[in-house]
Amino acid sequence: MSRKPNALRRLAGALAVESEPGLTNAQLMLTNHDLKPVEPERRQWGAWNFVGFWIADSFNINTWMISSSMIVAGLSWWQSWLCVWIGYAIAGCFICLTGRIGAVYHIGFPVASRASFGIWGSLWPVLNRAAMACVWYGVQAYIGGHCVYLMIRAIWTSWDRDKIPDTFSESSGTTTADYASFFIFWFCSLPAIWFPVHKIRHLFTVKAYFVPCAGIAFLIWAVVRAGGVGPIVRQPATIEGSELAWEFVKGVMSSIANFATLIVNDPDFSRFATKPRDALWSQLFTIPIGFALTSFIGIIVSSSSSVIYGGDPIWDPLDLLERFVADGGSAARFGVFVIALAFALAQLGTNIAANSVSAGTDMTALLPRYLSIRRGGYVCAAVGLAMCPYTLLTSSNMFTTYLSAYSVFLSSIAGVIFADYYLVRRGYLEVKELYDARRSGPYYFTFGIHWRAYAAYLGGIVVNVVGFAGAVGTEVPIGATYVYNLNFFCGYIVSAGMYWGLCKLFPVPATSDRWMEVGDEIDDIRLAYDNQSSSLEEEGVGSAKGKGFEEAGKTV
Repeated sequence: MSRKPNALRRLAGALAVESEPGLTNAQLMLTNHDLKPVEPERRQWGAWNFVGFWIADSFNINTWMISSSMIVAGLSWWQSWLCVWIGYAIAGCFICLTGRIGAVYHIGFPVASRASFGIWGSLWPVLNRAAMACVWYGVQAYIGGHCVYLMIRAIWTSWDRDKIPDTFSESSGTTTADYASFFIFWFCSLPAIWFPVHKIRHLFTVKAYFVPCAGIAFLIWAVVRAGGVGPIVRQPATIEGSELAWEFVKGVMSSIANFATLIVNDPDFSRFATKPRDALWSQLFTIPIGFALTSFIGIIVSSSSSVIYGGDPIWDPLDLLERFVADGGSAARFGVFVIALAFALAQLGTNIAANSVSAGTDMTALLPRYLSIRRGGYVCAAVGLAMCPYTLLTSSNMFTTYLSAYSVFLSSIAGVIFADYYLVRRGYLEVKELYDARRSGPYYFTFGIHWRAYAAYLGGIVVNVVGFAGAVGTEVPIGATYVYNLNFFCGYIVSAGMYWGLCKLFPVPATSDRWMEVGDEIDDIRLAYDNQSSSLEEEGVGSAKGKGFEEAGKTV
């Protein structure tokens, strides 16, 4: 009978990932190689790598269609485009605010959130982000499968969903041809998950050159076929007054909401920055420019489709390419193949950046003894396949509504992290203590959970709850609807304000009276308790004035 437990113990030991020797069991639930601060050898992301990263991320199907809902809602093309500029400029500011934590201290979102939510309290925000990344991975992979479908059909015109016998029911939301294409894209994506984050930057560099060129070629092709830019650029707004103003606000907020997940977990990438400034200006300017130019191309191409085929604009570029395959010759099929390949690469890069790496990092924090970023990425891919994303897309309007509403939860998380770092701690973090499971640690708080953070987090959600009910069809007061139209700002500001106020009333430990970022001294921190000196302490850092350290039973 004793052999079975021993066999299980050996299996568990074989599955365990690499970790620093001398750690306690509790610490093994808090750290591994991927969760520790990035050492100098892996800080390989320069400013141009971040530029390439965001250019690559901006050229995807969702961004291409970002202005369509605004134009359909009644805005003119230039008003919707202005919404994109403003929304992504604001999103870029939020990205840089959270990304600085990673760029300075070289820690990811799961570890950075421990300072505000507590050593164990951080698991809930991390679980939220991981679950959302898995859902989005499946959805984005299914869209990538449509690109693969076009590539195959451009080679073999017999690859047609209407001609291939269908083994799926009509209510499933997919067909045999579409599912086969989806599986091919999913399977071919698996090798990209293998590469470590500091090396995957090369994929974004290739994508940043190839995909925009293909997008511009698609623009020229559509305009030439239409003999002009089409009617959308001459169409005025169909609404006016307060209705126009609120639709404009909603357009700006939808652009920000599209970035809500990346606003929270930008430290997962910025922690690989060579220098903190490499993750600042490169992101601040590239994000609005890249996403605005992609949206502009989408507007013009869709406008041209009205002239080419008549009727309403075709907002989905893949649907338009499918029409090009159906009525074109071999040259047209070759062009569709190249452009569809570019879109497939775009979806792959977006899925790796926004979903696979994010989910892998989050899952590493949930089970660090057995999961690494690589293993977590493969778990994310498996969940994305198993969840059958096409079933979610059968009701696209409701799915989009719920996904947009999820930004309410993420904005509250981002607001708490912002207030903790910038307003309460003023840039000072004791990095080694972020991996300390002892009750005397400054980030342990109460049973490892920070009640001030959770109170602020819930406050940021509650302010938007009534408006969310209205968004899904319940009749609510008009004031609640107006508040929900500003959902990300409301959640962010309320949670940040509440957290700052509670920390003023009930001071927390490990804060500074002046702005003091000490991340430059981080080299290779040893976390075992029998090694009490860290690289920060060896450099003489630790002179911050602690507030409320009596609560933690220690002083600085």
